[in-house]
Amino acid sequence: MADIIYINHQDVINFAASTVEELDAYAYEWEGEGVVHIHLHPLKHSFGDLSKVSFSRASSVSTYEGDSRFVVLVATKENIASATLFERTSDGYSEKDYVYIPSQEDLYSRNEGLLELDILSKKKVIIVGLGSFGSQIAIELAKAGVGVFSLFDFDRVELHNLSRHTCNANELGRLKTDAIEDAILGKNPYATVKKYPVNINEHLYLLEKELKNADLMICATDNNASRYNISKALVRHKKIGIFGRAITRAEGGDVFRYRPGGPCYGCLIGADFLPPEEITNVESARGDGRIPAYVSAEDANAIVQVGLSSDIQPICNLMVKISLLELSRGLNSGINSLEDDLVYDCYIWANRREKNYKEWHPFFQAGKNRTVIRWYGVNVPRNEGCAICSHNVELDVSGVGGFKPQVDDLGDVTLEL
Repeated sequence: MADIIYINHQDVINFAASTVEELDAYAYEWEGEGVVHIHLHPLKHSFGDLSKVSFSRASSVSTYEGDSRFVVLVATKENIASATLFERTSDGYSEKDYVYIPSQEDLYSRNEGLLELDILSKKKVIIVGLGSFGSQIAIELAKAGVGVFSLFDFDRVELHNLSRHTCNANELGRLKTDAIEDAILGKNPYATVKKYPVNINEHLYLLEKELKNADLMICATDNNASRYNISKALVRHKKIGIFGRAITRAEGGDVFRYRPGGPCYGCLIGADFLPPEEITNVESARGDGRIPAYVSAEDANAIVQVGLSSDIQPICNLMVKISLLELSRGLNSGINSLEDDLVYDCYIWANRREKNYKEWHPFFQAGKNRTVIRWYGVNVPRNEGCAICSHNVELDVSGVGGFKPQVDDLGDVTLEL
């Protein structure tokens, strides 16, 4: 079977625009599959056999005197760069067919593009937390065309992550920031990724620095300390933020959107109606007190009961849709029609009828009653005494007050939780 060979068209364009006559390049081959990828610059991380390539301006391969396995002859005609590929054989060099990976200019072409929306190529998104939520959201936004990312997560890929994470066993031990950078660039080779493998609660100045020029912040952490810090930063810099989480064993979850001037995450938590979130990591839960210090290691491990990857998909999907909606506001995008639908501050989802949702009705006979496998919207009143977003903070030490927000489904039914 003949090899399938890919060349990055942007590399050909860049070489044609340079002044050098010849440049060493790299061929990465997936062993036993007959697939070769040619790159002008070495990949930071790669699998497969590596062999030498030469990019050259020579008019003919017969004048090439090197020993590279592949030779890419680059020519420019009428300002269009083109390439001819040759592979070394026992009889010299023979011409080979190849497939272009689109250049940055052609990236969004309907026929050969990789991404969906060119209007998002300059949008900057910060993602804090690259676990089962943040890792998937980052990749989906890259696929949609978002071009600038700042990633925050101090953790590494561990065995307990694999059941729901985008990473696989080959990436065990890697920093999540590095692994997700590779995943983003795999979908959008021309994206810009900045990485911060730090705990934001200890490096808030880095978060604030990135937020000044960001279009959107996504909070996918697993503790309220980081959510409060992120909420404070969003309020201070008047930026939009999306928060998402799963509750116990991912039986359900919720998504919250902060817009400047509206209720913040502190207002939401102060409402005191959200059920407890799921615990996926003993170390993190011990650090913020969700698992008390006196609980034994055996009992602590028993507390960690994560749901299935499929349980968090609906929550991740809504976070992505709301993110794309906010990033494309005022621009010509097919997702803009959702502006009339996704109008709530918070959205609640239930995967199954257990514990927090045990009194909800079965899906097939719910009618206008609360049921599972369905989104419900919540308008959250702004708390004028909120410690995060209020200018007139009043601390009530007599007890914890709360309200019962009205939860509207996407129809005309008003439900109270």
